[in-house]
Amino acid sequence: MTEYFVPAGAGESEYVEKRSRFLGHVRPVESEDEARAFIAEMKKKYYDARHNCWCYLLKDGPERYSDDGEPQGTAGIPMLEVFRREGVTDLVCVVTRYFGGVLLGAGGLFRAYTKSAKDALDAAGRSVVRRWIALEIPCSYAALERCKLEIAAYGGAVDGMDYGAEVSIRALLPEEKAEAFRARIFDLSGGSVTARVTGESCQAVPV
Repeated sequence: MTEYFVPAGAGESEYVEKRSRFLGHVRPVESEDEARAFIAEMKKKYYDARHNCWCYLLKDGPERYSDDGEPQGTAGIPMLEVFRREGVTDLVCVVTRYFGGVLLGAGGLFRAYTKSAKDALDAAGRSVVRRWIALEIPCSYAALERCKLEIAAYGGAVDGMDYGAEVSIRALLPEEKAEAFRARIFDLSGGSVTARVTGESCQAVPV
């Protein structure tokens, strides 16, 4: 399957420009109903704000946006472009603006909404959705850090560890790199360590 990126969780940001306060919120969603429910929640929470601009995009669904009273093209589309450029989908973003009494102009608004959306996404972090091979790797305590570095070098992630006389690392490796990784670990250990396949899954893993 082709990999794609989604927010790793919820993210928030705050930005002040000429006394206008911009509050950014990003959430992962799986449907339009979820996205619209979050937008409604933010509008209710920040009912006293001048603007609650929003956008959402779904991998297998539509893209929608609203400037919510800001000049056309200065809020919703710039926010949407942030996520297109970052290659992230299945999310909703709401940026709330409390007007500070000073007009920012189209350029100022464009920059403020872009920054708020990007900062909220950065706060949320990113996960990659793809097919993963689950491995169990027996490892000595002395070799633990080296093994973790090798997992990262092959685009994998540590999914957990069990401690005993030695460490048993649970790792997720990209489907197309799992066998090369297993060969690498076998070679590094002089043939004494075999990374055992315990399953496979399609899921979001933080990167």
